[in-house]
Amino acid sequence: MPIDPIDMPAALARMGAWIAAGEAQYVCCAPAHAVMECVDHPELRTVYEQSGMTTPDGMPMVWLCRWYGYTGTQRVYGPDLLLAACAEGLECGWRHYFYGGAPGVAEGLAERLRERFPSIQIVGVESPPFRALSAEEDAQAAERIRSSGADIVWVGIGSPRQEQWMAAHRGKVGAPVLVGVGAAFDFLSGCKPQAPRWMQRSGLEWLFRLASEPGRLWRRYVLGYPRFVVLVAAQLLRGRKANQRTLEK
Repeated sequence: MPIDPIDMPAALARMGAWIAAGEAQYVCCAPAHAVMECVDHPELRTVYEQSGMTTPDGMPMVWLCRWYGYTGTQRVYGPDLLLAACAEGLECGWRHYFYGGAPGVAEGLAERLRERFPSIQIVGVESPPFRALSAEEDAQAAERIRSSGADIVWVGIGSPRQEQWMAAHRGKVGAPVLVGVGAAFDFLSGCKPQAPRWMQRSGLEWLFRLASEPGRLWRRYVLGYPRFVVLVAAQLLRGRKANQRTLEK
């Protein structure tokens, strides 16, 4: 699974270049869980391979990039990327659209962002139903985004659904940049607690999330993460080169 060994300024610069050029791209934020999704569902790997950028969303991904020589790699975490892009876009006039979350969550997120960034341009919020949309519903949603004039669509409908949605809608909703940010809507709207920074920096955010939502997340962390560790160890022992794209892409 390809990971871009980047930091936050590089990620923002790449997004800004796409917006300036009107180039349709999508961004995946990849923690270890995303790698295991690609292991279990090989067709999903193509979605990540075709992204404009796949960021190291979790500390294990950062450590692996550094292991392979990309010492300047920093964590580009979905919620942090959202906030950084909101701040970066104030001067550039970036227009934001929020697509995802349970009913009311996107509205709550927009309200908090307006309090934090009074001049932010939020041109739309939408909470799609948590089911497959009909062709008509999907076309109507795409038209709403297109008519909003958004530069960035933040997609928070859960992984891998959001990555599949972005791959299917790149170039079809008018916005140059689509970014899948998972639970960022819940965290930044205040609907769910976020792990303390020290836990995030030390790679223990998974433990906080497991304690917060054991019923929903135990399979991901208790079953998935040990498999991830085993597969990483096997790769390192084999001495294989990391499947990482360079910044020159």
